[in-house]
Amino acid sequence: MFNTILIQPVINLLLLLYKFLGHQTIVAVAMVTLLLRLALTPLQLRQQQGARRQQELKPKMDEIQKKYKDDKEKLAQEQMKLYREAGINPLGGCLTLVIQLPLMIGLYQAIIRVLAATPLQLLALPSDIYRWIPGLSTLLPLQSQFLWLDLALPDPFYILPVLVVVTSWYYQKLLTPPAADPQAESMNRQMMIMMPLMTGFFSATYASGLAIYFLISNLVGVLQYFLFRRHYATAASTNNKAGDQKEKTPQRSPKRATASKG
Repeated sequence: MFNTILIQPVINLLLLLYKFLGHQTIVAVAMVTLLLRLALTPLQLRQQQGARRQQELKPKMDEIQKKYKDDKEKLAQEQMKLYREAGINPLGGCLTLVIQLPLMIGLYQAIIRVLAATPLQLLALPSDIYRWIPGLSTLLPLQSQFLWLDLALPDPFYILPVLVVVTSWYYQKLLTPPAADPQAESMNRQMMIMMPLMTGFFSATYASGLAIYFLISNLVGVLQYFLFRRHYATAASTNNKAGDQKEKTPQRSPKRATASKG
């Protein structure tokens, strides 16, 4: 079912884009990545809005935890009640990851199959091509070379994996909200190290086409961050700005106020 629902549609989309974009596999992979990223944009913006609202609720959540620290059942009930009143799904942050992971696996499988690095893969590929779309089978085999890369194989010089790690770290840094306590800050630091290293490992181990997906996805994510920055603004940063503005506002002394009245 996974093959029918996800892998085959991506394979045929790659072939269609390859056909109409000058028989350039790298361009087809880039366009599929861009389309997937744009399709996930509303979900990601909603996730960021939910994260911001959760930060806004943190003072109330701290009060509830302090009040019901000895009654875990009541604590859970009050927390869920607060989330319901605010219209927040506490598991909403996992939804993007749950959707994005199968897409990443499906795209990787599609790239491997459509590039057909071995004769057996090339013989098996026609079974994944839609027969009702004319001319797709005649495109095989696809051109997999781009500069020094064979998109069906890992980057031999590790240039792409390094770029993936750097862009993943920067994107993660942009999305990471200010920590409210030392424990959260420690967790944020670990995530900012582990996630880029994990994507870098995948980029260095598997097909270069997957590394292209990671790289373009990160770059589009950074661009989206600056285009939709207001959706990513956290409650902590908003409060800090308000506090800074308050400090900058000059306070009139009582004597000056009296003098002005006189």
